[in-house]
Amino acid sequence: MSITLHHHPFTRAGGIVWMLEEVEVDYTLAFVDLMSGAHKTPELLALNPMGKLPILTDGDAVVTEGAAIGLYLADRYASGRLAPALDDPARGTYLRWSLFSPSVIEPGSMANTAGWEYKPGTAGWGAYDVMLDTVTVAIGDGPFLLGERFTMADMIFGGTLRFMLDFGMMEKRPVFTDYVERLTKRPAFQRAEARNKEVAKAHGLES
Repeated sequence: MSITLHHHPFTRAGGIVWMLEEVEVDYTLAFVDLMSGAHKTPELLALNPMGKLPILTDGDAVVTEGAAIGLYLADRYASGRLAPALDDPARGTYLRWSLFSPSVIEPGSMANTAGWEYKPGTAGWGAYDVMLDTVTVAIGDGPFLLGERFTMADMIFGGTLRFMLDFGMMEKRPVFTDYVERLTKRPAFQRAEARNKEVAKAHGLES
């Protein structure tokens, strides 16, 4: 099996590099030139009809959506280390916060920033202030979502949190910023950042 990540450093695919580094598997980055519309070619649309990144292939397996990719990688290559085993009671919490990220944090933050009018009771992401309080509860005393145990859930949840904070789309509570800071100090995160910067430089994307 060979893992290929269809990648552009300024998309959500950039965060998948961190996941791959933490999982500690060999992988190849296939650069997708967004400016030329490469993400809308028949070849890429055959892998993801949305025409969006990230797209990960692992042999015959095709996985899209950041959270799904993270859960796939952890189960396949780091079960018991970055993913609680199927019979581990912590797996429920692990899945809960992994899926809370794309289902609640991202749409809730975007809705608040854009000033969308909606009824919190009918929207899956609920009310913005309740979402913030729930994120606070999830992090708790830390250092990670499962206490002392770092898992893929932290990459999914923490990666979204970092993005929202960086772009001013979430309130910068100290519990949020301290948690993200702990994550960004991880050696695998630092390696991923360096890899993304190398790709950006190689393709003339540096600002």
